Amino acid sequence: MPSFRNAKSQAQHAVKQKLSIKTARHIQRDDKRIHSLGTVRNYEQALIRITQWLQENKLNDLKSLNQDTALKYLELRGQSVGQKTLDKKRQAIQLHLGIKLPVIKSELSQALKSRAYTFEQVQLISKSQTEKNRLATEIAYAAGLRAHELLTLLPQHNRSASTHRQWSSRRFVGRSGEIYTVIGKGGLIREIMLPHDLAKQLESNRFKTPVIIRDRDINYQCHYNIGGGKQWSNSFSSASKRALGWSHGAHGLRHSFAQDRVNELQRLGFIYQEALGIFSQLLGHFRPDITEVYLR
Repeated sequence: MPSFRNAKSQAQHAVKQKLSIKTARHIQRDDKRIHSLGTVRNYEQALIRITQWLQENKLNDLKSLNQDTALKYLELRGQSVGQKTLDKKRQAIQLHLGIKLPVIKSELSQALKSRAYTFEQVQLISKSQTEKNRLATEIAYAAGLRAHELLTLLPQHNRSASTHRQWSSRRFVGRSGEIYTVIGKGGLIREIMLPHDLAKQLESNRFKTPVIIRDRDINYQCHYNIGGGKQWSNSFSSASKRALGWSHGAHGLRHSFAQDRVNELQRLGFIYQEALGIFSQLLGHFRPDITEVYLR
């Protein structure tokens, strides 16, 4: 039965179960207990926030939290906080659940560090990859996809976008192509558009039956035999170093897509803030201020 206590009370109760303040940490380092008042404060704040999120999304209480829900929460938070903060939240949730969670990369940290590639640079990189990774690179560049989203591609007629969001009808203005969906951070399903030629290549690589691919401790049901996830990301970085002598990482393709599309929307007559608002949905964000870091 869900708890009716407020978020702070639930978090305090959860932390209290793990306290060993009078026991020195160095005596037993792996006892999965809290040994300092500073850690108490940090973990309590982290658990308060996730409890509030659970309540806001009608996902019951802190006692009902499981691994899948925790990962969705961390992926969402990774869009707006740095890696250090995200790691602290993960550690607090790990202690509460008593399990080890995979490390989730902060998208904000990636955005602040990575930079866009030019069209010519992307072409050079893709030519230095295997066929399945080349196609994945061209798709990621054309639609601004994250590495794991490549593993979730599916045509629009097979899966609809999430209905709890208000999608702009102007997202694809000025472009033509085939509509697909991907599953992004926090399980958000959004539509993307692929140019007709890329969609044709993608369909020629469709599996007869879906295949389960495990990436960063998460299983994905994949419908296409193309690169994706960490394996593709590593391939991209290696190919970039071979072709260009350096690499900004695969996440830089989202920067390229962001800058190209916002400039295109402005040429179509949208003012900057309108273009940013429309485009933020294409990246799987609904906060233009987060999307703006991709335009630096």
